[in-house]
Amino acid sequence: MKFSVDEFRRWPHKKVTLIGMSGVGKTYLSSLLREHDWFHYAGDYRIGTRYLDEAILDMIKAQAMQVPFLRDLLRKDWIYIRNNIKINDPGPVLSFVGKLGNPELGGVELEDFHRRQAAYREGEIRAMYDVPDFIEKARQIYGYGHFVNDVGGSLCELDEPGVIDLLVEHTLMLYIKVTDQEEEDTLIRRAQKAPKPLYYRRAFLEEQLAVYLRENGFEYAAQMNPDDFTRWIFPRLFRSRLPRYEALARQGYTVTSKEVAGVRDEQDFLALLEAAIARD
Repeated sequence: MKFSVDEFRRWPHKKVTLIGMSGVGKTYLSSLLREHDWFHYAGDYRIGTRYLDEAILDMIKAQAMQVPFLRDLLRKDWIYIRNNIKINDPGPVLSFVGKLGNPELGGVELEDFHRRQAAYREGEIRAMYDVPDFIEKARQIYGYGHFVNDVGGSLCELDEPGVIDLLVEHTLMLYIKVTDQEEEDTLIRRAQKAPKPLYYRRAFLEEQLAVYLRENGFEYAAQMNPDDFTRWIFPRLFRSRLPRYEALARQGYTVTSKEVAGVRDEQDFLALLEAAIARD
């Protein structure tokens, strides 16, 4: 969707997809807009509650069955386990994705890791194809005037052109770009301080894994410390995604993470969008 500033102002039911790296402010903006008349569609929440819910519960139950006391309770159906994912905390989804490395250090073996990555990718694709339906639900069922789609940082990795075509058709694409080298370094340091599970394109992962194993004298992934590997690969993943996001940005508008940090309410957000449209 492309607009003049006046056309955007007259757009009665605004629909925006926020894209960009993890940590640039997508969820910050979405949470802020949720306090106004915006429906917050969070991709990871949809994935965790709809497309990976059973897989997450199976993973948790498998761990619980290794504890004799819990095993007995589960087999007798005296307790139940539920997925308590929150819209601002996709913890169960991240736990399912896991980190590649030594299982004794909390890592996931390579074959199982590939399986989980494929399941997450499929879930993200399906969650994005659900966006048009949720745009209608947001208005007709919940009575929201506007819609914001808060997607994961891995959107650019899916290699599923139909997803992008659909989002471009139904929403205004807003790319939140890392402002400068200082901001990039800050995001990388923050991610390395508390490494979390990530989605990787398989070709990228296999290429980088071969380098890491060779540099560290390992023969296979199960020898790796999962946190060390995640810290090592994140800057490479970050930089590999930049040109992919720049390509997506051509189908929408671009703002910087510094500009986003200055947004305090809905009016600030709308002014930011108008400025981006005027610059285009």
